[in-house]
Amino acid sequence: MGMTDPIADLLTRIRNAQHAKHEIVSIPASNIKKAVLKILEHEGFIKSWEFEADDHQGKLHIILKYDNDDAGIILGLKRVSSPGCRTYVKATEIPQVLGGLGVAILSTSHGVLSDRDARRQNVGGELLAYVW
Repeated sequence: MGMTDPIADLLTRIRNAQHAKHEIVSIPASNIKKAVLKILEHEGFIKSWEFEADDHQGKLHIILKYDNDDAGIILGLKRVSSPGCRTYVKATEIPQVLGGLGVAILSTSHGVLSDRDARRQNVGGELLAYVW
């Protein structure tokens, strides 16, 4: 699959790193990934992330978050829309993930937003991913 779908790549790398109990996972940077990471950090799914410039596109270092029992905070990551099959929702159709415990990430005309912010701003968009 490679870099045809940077968001799926991001989710897979986070999932794998957490499964392997890594503290930090580093990936090639892009603006859409930064936007998704902002939401993951804001919603408490990752500790933090930072951007490191290099000669190419730069790298993103994601600091993962674990609970007291060393279990990953992120239980699931699901890519919804894909380059081959885009999924769009209206503001009124934005799904609740796990009864509101999870978060849906949307790409909207107002930028990349969490389901909560998209509802608040009353904008729909492309349903990028679910995280819970």
